[in-house]
Amino acid sequence: MRAPSARAGLVFATLLALGGLIRAAALPLPGTGDMGVWKLWTYNGAVHPPPELYGTDPDPATWRILEFNGGTGNVVYPPFSLYELSAVGRIVQIFYPSFPDNTALTVAIKLLIVGSEVGFLFLIFLFVKRKLGVQAGRWAALAYWLNPGMILSGSMLGYLDSLFVLPAAAALFAATEGWLLTSGALIAVAAWTKPQGLVLVPAVMLTASAVGNWRVGVARVSSATAGLILGTGVSIAPVISAGGWPSMALSLSRLGHHDMLSGNACNVWWVIGYALRVQYAVQDLGWWAAVTMRPRILGISRFTEIGYPNPRTIGTLLAVGAMAWALWTARKAARDWSIIAAVGAFLVHAYAMLAAQVHENHLYGAVPLLVIAAAARPRYRPVFWTLSAIFALNLNLFYGISEFQFRGRYMIPSSITVIDLTVLVAVANCLVFAWHALVLRRECALAD
Repeated sequence: MRAPSARAGLVFATLLALGGLIRAAALPLPGTGDMGVWKLWTYNGAVHPPPELYGTDPDPATWRILEFNGGTGNVVYPPFSLYELSAVGRIVQIFYPSFPDNTALTVAIKLLIVGSEVGFLFLIFLFVKRKLGVQAGRWAALAYWLNPGMILSGSMLGYLDSLFVLPAAAALFAATEGWLLTSGALIAVAAWTKPQGLVLVPAVMLTASAVGNWRVGVARVSSATAGLILGTGVSIAPVISAGGWPSMALSLSRLGHHDMLSGNACNVWWVIGYALRVQYAVQDLGWWAAVTMRPRILGISRFTEIGYPNPRTIGTLLAVGAMAWALWTARKAARDWSIIAAVGAFLVHAYAMLAAQVHENHLYGAVPLLVIAAAARPRYRPVFWTLSAIFALNLNLFYGISEFQFRGRYMIPSSITVIDLTVLVAVANCLVFAWHALVLRRECALAD
């Protein structure tokens, strides 16, 4: 029995090393245009106090403009991500006092991303191993570590989503273990790292309330809420102390001002935007040219200009409705850790599918949470693999493996199908979302 176990361990270690080597090779890639924003914040966090990056005007009328390498911009993310990038910047400054915009800076920022991925890798392996054994732990670890969507999003394109997924997943695990104060604090850190962390707050509260006695439930929810308040205080206290609260509120409000139905996210709004363009183009171009044209981002202002209601309102209502359904469906099974992971994945999927202004990377959080659910519940594995493929395709179809390097060379051409492949992937995502809901309902019933 020892020889097969030793061989399995060697295979596991080899595959982990392979995932690490792929990430290491991808670190120098320039990533997407967002990397320029991360560099701007990283530099300014190194040369200025990070809590002051939003600005310190007690009555701000405009956003504070930051400068780096001839470019300008402002902060639109919550403060915890700034603290992390600023720490990277101060380390970089030790080795490069002049702070050049070079490959080393790109690698340093991506190492932060990969570091959080490594943290999640250990977290998921140890937790699933404790619950289900070594074999399940190894499966979960490899399903995450070798997932093309995770590699493409992190070490290749340089998105920051792994920074919030790590504390969010830890919060869900802590909630299922009964560590509710810790859970609340962790989910607050996730939300103050990236706003998408807010989507998972209801999953933590659902777990806290999942007891037979309502008095105990109230006490548990209160404990989680206290942790949420504590984590929020730790996250924003430095900004408040620096006098930056009004400026931070103004900066974060910009997140709701994006004029786009879908920011290259293959979701229901991408399909709607394509359908509207076809409808208006067919009279001038004819059916074939209209149907086969390459889709582009459609502005919300244009959508409302031609007579449709505000998609921000519609998308919010749809997403909240789907999330409420998931929470209600799982209410009797919410003490099961795998069900809570499944609920969290569905909440992220609902947001990424139905809300307006969603970007191509916002589906990220659903994939690692589905790994956790699939480790315990095999019926989730087809959903996990399918959604992983959709996420990876969504990224690659728009950015390849790097927006500014090798574009086209390692990028699946969306024109290989009659209807643009991004539209077909979006339609597939809509169908998978319905399938995801059916699997969630069935697994909750079985758990209950």
